[in-house]
This record gives sequence, structure tokens and C-alpha cells, in this order.
Amino acid sequence: MTGKKDSGFAGLAGLRDQLPSAPAPAPATAAPPAPKGPARAVVRLERKGRGGKEATVIEKLDLAPAALATWCKDLKSALGCGGVVEGDAIVLQGDLRPRLEAVLTKRGVRKVTIAG
Repeated sequence: MTGKKDSGFAGLAGLRDQLPSAPAPAPATAAPPAPKGPARAVVRLERKGRGGKEATVIEKLDLAPAALATWCKDLKSALGCGGVVEGDAIVLQGDLRPRLEAVLTKRGVRKVTIAG
């Protein structure tokens, strides 16, 4: 025998044209809008009055006290550090300036200024 075995699926090939067509793909939806955050943030490093320890201070967020507390908690989780809200600023432990700009931009801050 030189031919192939007769497959039971060979007869199904002719029925393929009788199948209903696939539904049209759903139209692509627009990407979700970027999160809306404060217009700006000023980030600076501070050592004075902290026993020689470095602290990164985030100011000019113009958020309500409850929102500042939420932002502080989220930033501490994202950066793996300690921190506290002092007045209208968020103070994070350590020098986090290199990593902080990307995190703030992702949270919706439009202009991040890194000071000294």
C-alpha cells in the first residue's frame, strides 16, 4: 500500500464552507486616560535637623491632608521606604530622588522638579 489511510476527517474538509463566519472583531477602544494628579511636585534632599540622616522631601503637591496621607502610604509601598506627612509635604527616608521622578509621573504629576 502506497497511499495514505483514509482519514475520517477528510470528509469534514468539504463541510468547512458551510460553517458560519466568525463574528467581526470588536472595535479597538481608546487607552484609558492617564491618572489625573497634581500639576507639579518639587523634590529635594534634606539633611539638616535630621541627625545627619538623608530625607527626600516632596512639596508643592497642593493636596488635601487626607489625600497627602494616601499618597504618602502609596509612595512608601512603591519605593520600599519609610515616610511621614509633615505639614503640606511628604518626607521619605533616604535619597530617593533618582527613582521618585518616574513614580510621581506614573501617578499623574505633570511636572516634577528635582532640586539639589
